[in-house]
Amino acid sequence: MRLHRHAKLYRLQEIENEMPSLLKWSSLPVAGMVSELKFPVPWGHIAAKAWGSPQGRPVLCLHGWLDNANTFNRLIPLLPKDYYYMAMDFGGHGLSSHRPAGFPYHFLDYVSEIRRVTAALKWSRFTLMGHSLGGSVAGMFSCIFPEMVDKLILVESYGFFPAPQGQDKGPGLGRQRKLNSPLPSRDGLSKSEESDAWLNSKRKVIERLLSLEENKHQPPKIRSPQEALQRLLQANSHLTEESGRILLQRGATEVPGGLVYNRDMRALTHNHDSLTLEQCVSFLNKIQASVLMIIAQDGIFNPEAENMSQNFVKPLREAFQSNLKHFQFAEVTGNHFVHLNEPEVVAGLINIFLKRDQSSKARL
Repeated sequence: MRLHRHAKLYRLQEIENEMPSLLKWSSLPVAGMVSELKFPVPWGHIAAKAWGSPQGRPVLCLHGWLDNANTFNRLIPLLPKDYYYMAMDFGGHGLSSHRPAGFPYHFLDYVSEIRRVTAALKWSRFTLMGHSLGGSVAGMFSCIFPEMVDKLILVESYGFFPAPQGQDKGPGLGRQRKLNSPLPSRDGLSKSEESDAWLNSKRKVIERLLSLEENKHQPPKIRSPQEALQRLLQANSHLTEESGRILLQRGATEVPGGLVYNRDMRALTHNHDSLTLEQCVSFLNKIQASVLMIIAQDGIFNPEAENMSQNFVKPLREAFQSNLKHFQFAEVTGNHFVHLNEPEVVAGLINIFLKRDQSSKARL
């Protein structure tokens, strides 16, 4: 069993030496053979973890905004064993390197990271599975490189996130606002007001970046394990305590006195060039993959968020249904982290979807 020379592989025995020692205080089992990998990039490395044999059919898994690869820890052991599942940490998340000083995080950076990782693995065709922001990244990749994606699995994602004017928080899950609260509608805004809102949002991105750079020399805040967990749970009301611990395993590092979060604070200010709904609908016509879309009843696309539904949820779903040959929509019980909190709720749907066609092979 070999990997491309640019991918560094660690066996299970070596993981404890390479991963943060937080694993020692929150030891949560992960079923199956698990490997840790690092892919060199110009600014450091992209970290990833993989389940199964590299000879299996390839599935690349993409986490949500400010989360990490551990978001798939409980789901992947329930999926078909003849696949090779790799979950990567986006830059500035989990165990991946932070971007160089002076550079913000752009949405297309995450898209390009998929291409870097799959180029290192020499994958020419594979399945993409994305949760929340990861689903938006997967959707865009499937439009830019349609010939490379055979299947696209979107969990709590519509594949795109046309953000309202003035919104430059991370797409998929706005931790700076109350979950399930309606997003502001564009209706009623004049052209001048829309332009002012867009310009103001970009101003805030730049000022926030400069502010973070000024505070860069301050030591990171150290929290006790329980404090770190509680802060994570407060910011993510959809997480159970067990799910929070799983994410924190990869999202924090133990230092003298407690834990520090791994994520790059610059990722909090997400520089996302918003697409219009019309652009999203036009782009999705390029998707060649079969698509499975799983939406949770109590997730961030809750029907009670009327403005959100009116803005893009219904039009995007209808566009997928009418423009793609192979599209399946499923609504399930649970919340935004249903795949982590209650993985059995979505595992059956994903199993059936994956097994429909087994022609794709990993090429390493």
